[in-house]
Formats: sequence, C-alpha cells, structure tokens
Amino acid sequence: MIQTVRVLKSEQDLENALSRLGELMDQEFQPGSEEEAEFDLLKLVIDSYESKRFSSPTVTPLQAIEFRMEQQGLSRKDLEQFIGSQSKVSEVLAGKRPLSLQMIRQLHKGLGIPAKALLVSADEAEVDVTDEETYAYEKFPLKEMRQRGLLDSDESDKARDQVRAFLQRIAQLDVEPALLRAPLHQSGARIMDTYALLIWRAVVVDKAHRNPPLGIYRKGSITTTWLRDLAKLSCFDRGPQLAQEYLSQHGICLVIEAPFKKTYLDGCAMLDGDRPIVGLTLRHDRIDNFWFALLHEMVHVQRHLTVDCRFIADNLDDKGRIGQAQEDEADAGARDALIPPELWAAAVVRDTHDAEDARALARQAGVHPAIVAGRVRHETGNWRLLSSLISEAGSVKACFSE
Repeated sequence: MIQTVRVLKSEQDLENALSRLGELMDQEFQPGSEEEAEFDLLKLVIDSYESKRFSSPTVTPLQAIEFRMEQQGLSRKDLEQFIGSQSKVSEVLAGKRPLSLQMIRQLHKGLGIPAKALLVSADEAEVDVTDEETYAYEKFPLKEMRQRGLLDSDESDKARDQVRAFLQRIAQLDVEPALLRAPLHQSGARIMDTYALLIWRAVVVDKAHRNPPLGIYRKGSITTTWLRDLAKLSCFDRGPQLAQEYLSQHGICLVIEAPFKKTYLDGCAMLDGDRPIVGLTLRHDRIDNFWFALLHEMVHVQRHLTVDCRFIADNLDDKGRIGQAQEDEADAGARDALIPPELWAAAVVRDTHDAEDARALARQAGVHPAIVAGRVRHETGNWRLLSSLISEAGSVKACFSE
C-alpha cells in the first residue's frame, strides 16, 4: 500500500519512516513506480531530519559491519561472499579500502545491515542500493577508458564503480534526464558497440557542460543562408575553430572526441534539453571530411532532432545508410551548403579534375579548395584525384589540440 510521506517532526515519525523504508527495501519495484517515488521521498525526509540532529554520523560503515559480525558470530571468511576475496575483506576491515557499491548492496541484502549505516560518505549518499545493475560493466571499453583517463584502476570492481560513478555524475548534471538512455537512431547497416557508444556519448555531454555555449539556441535559426555562412568559414586557416565559435554564439556545442573502437562513428547530433550538441570524432583527419560531417550533423539539428528523436549517430562510410530519408536529406543539405548546386552543375572541374579548376570553383563558392577536391573524389569514386589539395589543407586535429 502506498503511504503518504510527510515532513518528520518527532522521534516517532522517524521510527515510522525508517520502518517503512525497510519494508520498501525488501520489495522489488519498477523504475518510475509509485513505490520508487515513495522510497526517494522517504530518504529525503529522513536525511533532512537526521542532518538537523547530528553534525556527523554516529555509526561508520566499518562499525556497522563489525557490530553485525559480533551479533551473528561471523568470521572474516564469512564476509568474503559479500565483499570478495580474503585480501579485500582484510583491507575493508583495516579501513584501507572503501566499500564499493556492489559491496554495499551485498552487505545490505545478505546481512541486513541498514543502508543508512553503509551510505555515509558524501559521494554515496544518493545511491539507491535497491537498484539492480543496469549494465554489464565488463562490456564497457575499460582499457580505452583507462587510456583516456576516465578510469584509474585495473580491478574489475573498482572499474565498475568508476564507470557507474561517471555515468551518475553525467546524469546529475543539468541535462535531459533520459538523454543517455535515449534510443539510438543510427544511420547505416553496421551495428555499433552500444557500450562504447554510451561512454562516448557521455564524454561528449560532459565536455559540452564543461564548456557551455555563449549564446542561446533558438529553434528555426538554422536556415539555408545560415548553413552557407557556416560553410564559408572553411576558407580560413582557423576554419574549424571559427566554426566552433560560430556555433557557440548560436547556442550549439561542438565537441571533438575521438571514437572508441567498434563504434564506426564520424559524428552525432543530440538534444540536451533544448540545446543541441554536435559531436565529431575526426576519425578521418581531413578538412573535406570535417566540413561535410559538420554540415551533415547541422542538417540533423535543423530538421530531424525532436523530443522523440534525441540522438542520431552517423557512420558516413556505411553504404547501408543510403536510401534512408533522413540521411539522404542530411547528405544533400551538406553538399548544397558547401557548394551550391548551380555552381556544381556548371563546374568544369567535374570533367577536368584539374587543381586550378578546383581552386576556381572554391573561390566561387567561398570554401576551402579541399572541399571541392573531396566532392570530386566522392562523386568519381577515385580517391587519388586532387590529393595535393587534400594534403595542403593539413590536419584538423591540430586545430583543436590544446
């Protein structure tokens, strides 16, 4: 039976609330259910009442464990099923190893130690120990995450807790609550590693929040002229950086983050509340690829991101995406923004494949010559054409190196 949660005013109120909290901890309820809402409210009112009474916890996790061991006549060996190996038990009891989230769950469920006694640190105060593991943490790209500084441990239980803590921190930002769980709208037929993609997505969101845009995004502000103005920034040496600044002024985050293995990812477009975020991987470190991928994602922002489609991931090399309406529209929008169709239709470089003709068309369109070279190479399928214009453009990653 769902009970009404009220502000606690007496010791009896506290006892009743703790009793009800214990009942809920023994239940299996669904996320978003009334029971879960009651559970969260009870934690809040109990924390509020006890914080007014005590400046610090009266019982530490170690004291709670030792009390239960003495009460039930348990040995250190008995704790291994809840904490792990003999060495881990020794480190926990010596105060050298903090309890992991998995240990807290096992100790609460297996020994009946009150959650309140195990959740005393500021970092763990909001953890719901009744929550079942959502992910198979061993499937995350742990080695790559360590290489990027997201993890600092090789031990599986520590790595699991650090992954969980990272995802929880992202979820606690001023971010659309369901963003990281948003359904994947993926272009192409090649399936991405969803665990690697989730972490990449979380890193992009984290970077976006660390460097918020200067302006406020206004839906409808992206027009054909706006896209053309963005494309024209490509003719400058600092073009990619200028694009990032241009988007920031219009309330859009552009984040550069290398792909994880098995994501086959060029970029994405996503909605963080009402704010768009564009992520690019630069897995093909070429000027022509950067500008096409950027404009492609901007068309997604302009036309395709909605409350029902909050995240679109793109592998632009995947031929399986051709014929998908959204992808065809984004491809066409990017091509036309970079080189207007009337200029391309009349361009002699389509037949001559000459570098000077490519430069002439670039001047007409107001874009970098490498963009013309990329268009010719893509349409002919000959990736050796106009290679000098591609190499002259240099590295995009160098523009964003700190």
